[in-house]
Amino acid sequence: MGDVEGRAARSAGVAHRVPDLGAMELLLAVARLGSLGRAAQELGVTQPAASSRIRSMERQLGVALVDRSPRGSRLTDAGVLVTDWARRVVEAAEAFDAGAQALRARRDSRLRVAASMTIAEYLLPGWLLALRALRPETAVSLLAGNSATVAERVLADEADLGFVEGTGVPSGLDSTVVAKDRLIVVTAPGHPWARRRKPVGAQELAVTPLILREEGSGTRQVLDAALGGLARPLIELSSTTAVKASAVGGAGPAVLSELAVGEELATRRLVCVPLDGVRLDRELRAVWPVGHRPVGPARELLGLTRG
Repeated sequence: MGDVEGRAARSAGVAHRVPDLGAMELLLAVARLGSLGRAAQELGVTQPAASSRIRSMERQLGVALVDRSPRGSRLTDAGVLVTDWARRVVEAAEAFDAGAQALRARRDSRLRVAASMTIAEYLLPGWLLALRALRPETAVSLLAGNSATVAERVLADEADLGFVEGTGVPSGLDSTVVAKDRLIVVTAPGHPWARRRKPVGAQELAVTPLILREEGSGTRQVLDAALGGLARPLIELSSTTAVKASAVGGAGPAVLSELAVGEELATRRLVCVPLDGVRLDRELRAVWPVGHRPVGPARELLGLTRG
C-alpha cells in the first residue's frame, strides 16, 4: 500500500475509533461536576441518554471510564487519562469553530454585486434596500456594466453575484431567472413612427438605424437575435439612461426595457411604437460560477429577488 493510500486508510479508521465531540464534552462535564445527572442537565440531555452515551463510549474505547454510585459519578484511572485527551480535542475543536466563525464574519462583511444596466438602475435598488434591513452590517459594492462585462466579473471572482439580461446563460455560469422583461420601441412624440397607424414590422425595424446600447449589452443581444441582424446604429451608447435621453431629445427611435420608460410613457415624453412579427420578451437572470452556489449575503440577496 502506498503512502497516500496508507494515510487515507488510517484517517478513515480514526473516525470510527475516536468518540464524537458530544461524547467528549459529556465526559468533561462529568469530570467537572462529579455527577452524570448534573452533566446531562448542563448539556440539555436526559440522564438515560447521557448514561447510554457514556456506555457507548466505553464500548468504543474498550475501557471503563466512569464508576457510578449513589453518591455520584467518579472517573476511573482510565477515565482521567481519556478526559485529559478529550479536553485537548475539545479545545482544538473550539479553536476550529472560532476560526470558521471569523471566516464567515469576514465573508459576510461585504457583498460584491455586478449587474447589467437595466437591472442596476431599476431593480437592484429595491433589492439592496431590503437586504440592508436584514444585514445592516454588510457593505455592498455595485459594478454596473453590460451583460458581457458582468459575466467576466463573476468568472474572475470580482463579484459574488451577477445579474444579466441577455439571450442565455454565459459559459461557465449557473443561473436562475429573477424577473421577466420586455423590450419596446420608443420615439419622441414628434417622430413619424409616433403618428403612424400601421405597426412597424420586423424587416423594417431590422434595416432602420436605431439608438442602441453597445455590443455586449443584453438589450442589443436580444434585439439582434430576434431580428437576425441589425442596421448600423444611429447612435451607440453605453447606458440605458443615455439611450433614453437621446430618444426623448428626438434623435430617433430606440429599443429599451419596459422597466426603464414607464415614467416617460406616462408623461408622453416618449411614445411606444407598435410592432408586428417580432417578440422582444426576455428573462433577467442572476448568475454565479458553475458549482459555486451563492452563500451568505449573496444567497440572501438572491432570495430577495424572488420575494
